[in-house]
Amino acid sequence: MTRGTDLIAAERDRHVSEEGYDAEHDRGHAGQLAAAGASYAFGQGYALQFPGDGGRSYLDKVPAGMWPWGWAYWKPSRSAVRTLVKAGALIAAAIDSLLDEQDAESSAQDHANRGL
Repeated sequence: MTRGTDLIAAERDRHVSEEGYDAEHDRGHAGQLAAAGASYAFGQGYALQFPGDGGRSYLDKVPAGMWPWGWAYWKPSRSAVRTLVKAGALIAAAIDSLLDEQDAESSAQDHANRGL
């Protein structure tokens, strides 16, 4: 793994251990998690592309139509790396949620095929 993926994995672990956002909590929220991760990544990408007050001002606002939750949950960091780590961890959570759904569907199909 790289330093970036290590940071993302650590942030995802923090979501679970400190905030209680585990697989059960995230189940069925893949779209919201992906949109939140994309919002942070897009906002930070804009801020990096257009440095100075213009980019930072944009990052301080919720991307219109993208952020899936209330304003109180929009918390970009002053650190570009930290904001992108948040984005990656949210996207990882979305992937985990989708994989869990696929596993559940596969398991249900296996039971149906065996007549259980």
